[in-house]
Parts: sequence; structure tokens; C-alpha cells
Amino acid sequence: MTSTHAFWLAGRQATGEDTFEVTSPWDGRVVGTVSVPTDAQVEEAVAAAYAVESEFAATPAHVRAAALDHVSRRLVERTEEIAQLISAENGKPIKWARGEVGRAVSVFRFAAEEARRFNGGEAQRLDTDAGGVGRLALTRRFPRGTVLGIAPFNFPLNLCAHKIAPAIAVGAPIILKPAPATPLSGLILGELLAETDLPVGSWSVLPVANERMPALVQDERLPVISFTGSDKVGYAIMDSVPRKHCTLELGGNGAAVVLGDWASEKDLDWAATRIATFSNYQGGQSCISVQRVIADSSVYERLLPKIVAAVGKQVAGDPSDAATDVGPLVSEDAAKRVESWVDEAVGAGARLLAGGKREGASYAPTVLADVPGGVTLAEEEVFGPVLTVREVDGEAEAFAAVNDSKYGLQAGVFTHDLRTAFRAHRALEVGGVIIGDVPSYRADQMPYGGVKQSGVGREGVRYAMDDYTYERVMVFTGLDL
Repeated sequence: MTSTHAFWLAGRQATGEDTFEVTSPWDGRVVGTVSVPTDAQVEEAVAAAYAVESEFAATPAHVRAAALDHVSRRLVERTEEIAQLISAENGKPIKWARGEVGRAVSVFRFAAEEARRFNGGEAQRLDTDAGGVGRLALTRRFPRGTVLGIAPFNFPLNLCAHKIAPAIAVGAPIILKPAPATPLSGLILGELLAETDLPVGSWSVLPVANERMPALVQDERLPVISFTGSDKVGYAIMDSVPRKHCTLELGGNGAAVVLGDWASEKDLDWAATRIATFSNYQGGQSCISVQRVIADSSVYERLLPKIVAAVGKQVAGDPSDAATDVGPLVSEDAAKRVESWVDEAVGAGARLLAGGKREGASYAPTVLADVPGGVTLAEEEVFGPVLTVREVDGEAEAFAAVNDSKYGLQAGVFTHDLRTAFRAHRALEVGGVIIGDVPSYRADQMPYGGVKQSGVGREGVRYAMDDYTYERVMVFTGLDL
């Protein structure tokens, strides 16, 4: 388990001059040693991708689809092995790691399906004006060029899949940079891609340090950047390359709204269970985990103790244990940051109802009420197992509370009223509204992304394929239409 892992340079295994160790955030053990590409090797990967752009764009759809299908099948075959790897390098409970592998299986399968039907072309008659008589326009999409995919640590397999699979589906070369804390899952994808017949140079997986990224970001041969991570880093990237096409999937502070018609004991039990589960899954390290609960005054007093009780049932501990719900954060520094934010809120008058304790990289599932405005926890993305609960009076105040944020990724609205659901869809300034559930639901084929400081562009296989390509029109003249 601690052997040195090579990286993938233009489709082949390679090693550099230096290595670094990947350690478990749970117990500090060394999970693997990773070889680091040199500057010359990074240049070789970029040059190879640039050189193969035309060939890869012209690769038949069945070739690209077959490669994607192959990766999907191999992920199924190696599910348990890869899940164990995710859990070890990330600290994710094994049950959530297995679910992540299952999602990556679907991402590659969806991409294979889309590759077969993408870009058939859209015909448009132009004789709607006299000057267009005898003319027909055909619009197809073509790759913008090589994609630089920058993936985060919290979903080290599936978010790498969301960079790689759409690029292959459209025939765009991709250079993937996995997160330094969790590179092993991305390297596994390289291992599976190496079993396919994709053109040499069409993909590389390079575990380079974050401080080496500015040169790659600035490289003109990489016209598309797909980044998932913090808003600070994402917008710094976009500001540094204003003429590049950037897709940014950034932070959020997901709100779950519980309205007055969600009032039965069964309703409230369901909401409390879902809120407790999805404020703590992945250790709260998900952009759409529940951070804020906004409850109507008619249900608040009954809902709050149910949430506290449900959070108390979350099992924290060893991520390799199938019974564990909540593992450690990615590092002790991350847990210390969460601790400092909670301590600040409590010091400013918030009521601590559960949790609030740190041990190493682990932070106990935490619930706070009456969090005052202005504290960090009320305004930023906590990215930890921390939940705040707020009472409001009516739908309008609830929706205003959701929108009172610099983020706008997703929101959940617990209501049975179809009219309320449509009002929420119109009123809430977010990329996705989940009715009858928490904001943490994501289907990998649906458009996923945010507004405000939650980013620009959309992921979700077909939508990322659109982002990686542009429309090119061909006009036929002299036709008898």
C-alpha cells in the first residue's frame, strides 16, 4: 500500500525526480508515495496534448464511447479496492466512499452515451428572409482545445471523473491535476484510461503542487480551465486569465428551508434525519452539505430538538468501519479552522446545542442556534460538520434569508405545496432548488453549478460537454429547399 505511484504522462506511466507521501487524516499512516513530474515532464504533457488536438477531435464517436464504457466497467470491477483507497487517503467513511465509486461509474457511462449522440448537428433554414433563399445553416460543436482540469480533495474520484469524462466525450485533450492531499484516486483513473485505445497525448494525470499551477493556468495552449474548489482560488484563476474559458464550481453554504406546511411529526422526523445526515456526510466537506436550517416559526420549536437528536445519532469514528457516518476532516488544520469559527460564534452569543469539540483532525457533529450576523460562520462556507438553525416568520422571510448570502449553489425546500415550490424556484438565487429534501442532492447527469460567488458555468456530463466546446456554423448555398 505504500509503494511509489507513477503518474500518467501522455498516456504512459512516468516518474519524476521527487516524491511526496499521502497520509491518512484519520491515523496519519502513509497510504502511498507519489512521484512528482518535473517541469520538463509537465511541458511534455502539454505539448503532447496540444499536438493531438486535431486528431482527437476527429476521433470517431464509437472510439471515445468505447473508452468511456471501459472505464465505467473497470470501476465496477474494482469498486471495493478503489473505495478503500478513497477512504484511506481522504478519511471518508467507507460507505460514502463506495457511493462515490458508484457515482463515477455513472459519470463515465453517461459520458459514453452522450459521446454517441453529441454533435449530430442542428439544421436551420435561412429563407425566412429573402436574402437567405436557397441557403441552409448547419451548426455543430467543436472542442475549444485542451482542458486543464483542477480537482479538489473532497470527492477525489468522482470530481476527477467530472473533468475527464466530458473532455473525452467531445474529443478534447485533458490534463488533470488531482488535489495534492488525495492524488491516488485520480491516478487510478489514469490506470484505467491506459487500458483504452485513446490517442497518445489525449490525456495526462499530473500530481503537481498547487504553487506550480500558475504557469499551467497561464499557458496559452490550455484554453479551457475547469476548476472545483474555493471561491478565493477560483476567482483568482479567472482574473489571471480573462481571455480563457473558465468553468468554476466553487463554494456554498447550503440552506434547508422547512416551511409551515411541513408540519406532521412524520414530516419533521424526515426533515431532521435528512438534515442531520447531510450536514455531516463527507465530514461536512461538500459544497452542498447543509450548513443553514431556516425553519418557519410554526414548526421551529418542534423541529429543533429533533435535529439535535438526529445529529446525536451520527456515528463518528474510524472511516474504515462500515458503521461510521462521520470521519475526520482532510487535515488537522482544517479541523482547527472549523473549531475557531464555532468558538467565535459561541463567543458572540450563539447557543451550542451539540458537538463543538475537536480531537486531532476530527470535529464532532455540531449544532448551533441564534448565530449572530457578522460572525464568520454566518457568512462563509464552513466545510465541516457544523449546522446552524434559524427561526423565521413565513415564506417570504425564509426565502430572503436564503438569498442573504454571497453564495448561491443549491437550496432545499421542505414543502408539500406545488405553488410554493414554483415560487421558490423563481425567488431563490441559487443554481438548484431541491423540493422536499436537503440541498445536498446531486444527480451527475443534471446541470450543476451556482450563481453569485458559487461560480460560473455548469457541470453534469452533457452540460460540461457544452462548456468544453463552441458552436461553428456552416452555410450551404444554392439549395432547392
